[in-house]
Amino acid sequence: MFYLGLDFGTSGARACVIDAAGQVVFEARAGYVMPQQQDTADWRAALFDLLAQMPPALRAALAAIAVDGTSGTVLLADDGLEPVAPALLYNDMRAGAGADAVPLPGSLAKGVWLMRQAGSAHARYFLHQADWLAALLTGVGGLTDYHNALKTGFDPHALSWPAWIQALPIAQLLPRVVAPGTQLGRINRHTARHFNLNPACRVRAGTTDSIAAFVATGVEQPGYAVTSLGTTLVLKLLSTTPVESAEYGVYSHRFGNLWLAGGASNSGGGVLRQFFTDAALAGLSMKIHPDQPSGLDYYPLPCPGERFPIHAPALLPRLAPRPTDDVRFLHGLLEGMARIEAQGYARLAELGATPLRRVISAGGGSKNEAWRRIRENQLGVPVATAQQGEAAFGAARLAQAGVKLFP
Repeated sequence: MFYLGLDFGTSGARACVIDAAGQVVFEARAGYVMPQQQDTADWRAALFDLLAQMPPALRAALAAIAVDGTSGTVLLADDGLEPVAPALLYNDMRAGAGADAVPLPGSLAKGVWLMRQAGSAHARYFLHQADWLAALLTGVGGLTDYHNALKTGFDPHALSWPAWIQALPIAQLLPRVVAPGTQLGRINRHTARHFNLNPACRVRAGTTDSIAAFVATGVEQPGYAVTSLGTTLVLKLLSTTPVESAEYGVYSHRFGNLWLAGGASNSGGGVLRQFFTDAALAGLSMKIHPDQPSGLDYYPLPCPGERFPIHAPALLPRLAPRPTDDVRFLHGLLEGMARIEAQGYARLAELGATPLRRVISAGGGSKNEAWRRIRENQLGVPVATAQQGEAAFGAARLAQAGVKLFP
């Protein structure tokens, strides 16, 4: 039997199929025509494109599917699961904090805003991106997972919508919340026949794209963390206790009986690309002696402002003095980002999270061995590189294991 993970990200969608041993047997990608203006039509087309790309033998033996989507992307749909208005993407700021007396959580504010638009009278469901795509596969709407629901105001401690949200007009459209990996239903007959899918294939509740990427790494123990070394530095730490801080943008997702605490710095690879090409980064990094300090004290930022591990909206990038030697300059930048990462995990521990024991690296920067050794020196714990870090692979693991994936 085979298990399909579908990842709907910011620029396109990906599929990953694994076998019973967890080995990847198929991968595919479907792009959006205009990623910055994507909408439900793009997602539906990408969904069907990815199903069609699968080899017939895999489709016929597909046991389960799970979908992840971008956190904070939402829409309203009618009884037939047709959108009644354009979706609001995760980065759409039109809803603001809502026009209500009490500021609303981001996704909930979007839902309230959508209810005030033309066509909303026909709405039956308020859905997150992953919810809607899963509903297209089952034909059943009104279900979500507690990862996607967090930014809509769902209480992950009580596992319920708070009473004040239930008193809002939008409450009648809110989905029922289940644990990620919960079986939502079987693939609907029309889709199964059209794509020659196994009619017994199950569709499981999904998650967000960032948590799917975390799941892909296989990290399951408290004190273990994943740092995504992309355009920004994103830290996620498994903890026995939840931590939250609006000041630092820290919040915790329920992860079974554990909690996934996270924060994101504005520093990261985006700074490096302001000065170096990928080829230059690779060449210069090989000349760095990571166990010898550069002697530079940088706080690398792409522009003014930092959110985590310190809250400093007006903080200026500290990138001087710049030596004439580019190897030393890059060394200093990598050291500065490693210090920010170490301060980030220290901040999470200060807030009450389980202390750091080990870090797994994901993202483009994880391939840089000099940076890995610099970070290991700064963090004081082992740092390894993830064997898998793609969200589609994490979604495939969720499809296979279901709720058992979470300890």
